[in-house]
Amino acid sequence: MVTGAAGLIGREVTALLGREGAAVTALVLDDPGGLAADRVVVGDAGDPRAVRDALAGVDAVVHLAALASPAHGTAREVYLGNTGATFTVLDEAVRAGVRRAVIASSLSILGLPFAERPLHPAYVPVDERLPLQIEDPYGLSKAVDEQIAGTYARQHGLAVVALRYPFVADARREEQRRADLAADPASGARELWAHLDVSDAARAAWLGLTRPVEGFHAVFVAAPETLAPYPTGDLVARYHPGSELRRPLRGREVPIDLGAAERLLGFTALHRREIEERPLPPP
Repeated sequence: MVTGAAGLIGREVTALLGREGAAVTALVLDDPGGLAADRVVVGDAGDPRAVRDALAGVDAVVHLAALASPAHGTAREVYLGNTGATFTVLDEAVRAGVRRAVIASSLSILGLPFAERPLHPAYVPVDERLPLQIEDPYGLSKAVDEQIAGTYARQHGLAVVALRYPFVADARREEQRRADLAADPASGARELWAHLDVSDAARAAWLGLTRPVEGFHAVFVAAPETLAPYPTGDLVARYHPGSELRRPLRGREVPIDLGAAERLLGFTALHRREIEERPLPPP
């Protein structure tokens, strides 16, 4: 079962699962038509009856449905909607005998992207041990989503991988993002200039379902280079000057330690964008 199957990542995940020979049930708020699914269930991922219906005959879950930022509703709607859906999906999944799940977490769990004031990571490259600085309902919902997943892993033996996605793009979104970062590198500081092609986002979900994993794991997934044309070390020095630099950053290397995803899932992004590096212009 794929929740949020009509979204950018959801469509790609659903199509990939089908290509890999899996029978797919899509759970969507509205059926847009054209989904690469064997079965489509219309309903809310926070509604136990809809989730129960969608889980019939299912042995694995990819939970992507969510309000994608604090701007997609009130603080209450974003927090309760996201956490309620994650709780419902995982609770109903274990009741249905499901033993494997992938959930969409986010780089926003760090707290930087949606804070009302500029925040800076304690150190770079950031990793899964970095202290969180959440000040918004979306980031908070992702932190609680991960806690929910960890609870079901401990209590019921459910194997869950939470993928901390950065900015995820198709070709059109990526091209616009590249132009924005070239013109205004400060605009990418909150998200560490990171990105991931939607095809790689889907492949990470597939690996999360199929690699031998036990318990709960949260991992960052991202392309190994930023979409900015400037040296990452210079970007960090200017826009996150108080962050401890734990090792040198080479060229346009993304300031995220991607080792955990590679060790756990064998995941390395395949979509690589060649961008000519140039000096960071004066502020």
